[in-house]
Amino acid sequence: MVTPTQAVFLGYMALLVLERVVELVLSRRNAALAFAQGGVESGQAHYRFMVVFHTLFLGACVAEVFLRDRPFPGTWGWVALAGAVTAQALRYWAIATLGARWNSRIITVPGLPPVTHGPYRFLRHPNYVAVVLELACVPLIHGAWWTAVVFSVGNAALLFVRIRAEEAALGEAYARAFSHRPRFIPEVPHG
Repeated sequence: MVTPTQAVFLGYMALLVLERVVELVLSRRNAALAFAQGGVESGQAHYRFMVVFHTLFLGACVAEVFLRDRPFPGTWGWVALAGAVTAQALRYWAIATLGARWNSRIITVPGLPPVTHGPYRFLRHPNYVAVVLELACVPLIHGAWWTAVVFSVGNAALLFVRIRAEEAALGEAYARAFSHRPRFIPEVPHG
């Protein structure tokens, strides 16, 4: 029997799946625009793995909650939900800032200057910060701590490869523009 909190969690996960589908449609549209402008794709080898990894993540969140009969963790579940919602807000801020240049693939259009406004004023990779936060928080909304740990560790390995490929593809103009910006954690100015 599905508990009320499990039903709500399933609803949240269904919305997350729908959001991923919308992102893939947006990504395809933006990829077509980039290729029409002479865009060049990098990182194809790890992209397929990334898609499978993130799909497995969504399934693992639900599977652990139901197969391990994880209870809603009370206050910690609400904290995790706040973290997951914060991750979504950061993700959409990054996507809105990049506009048609946002993509789930690494596609660069030669000659375009790097985007340095929005969340990119503070970080090199705000979207990846959102992903890190999401992979840690979404499973913990309903106590799926194994999923949170396993996929957070796996994501760290994936980001190690992904970020190197992305930064190499973005080139020298990107390296110069972001040389003094941290990758993940904004610096707090010292007073």
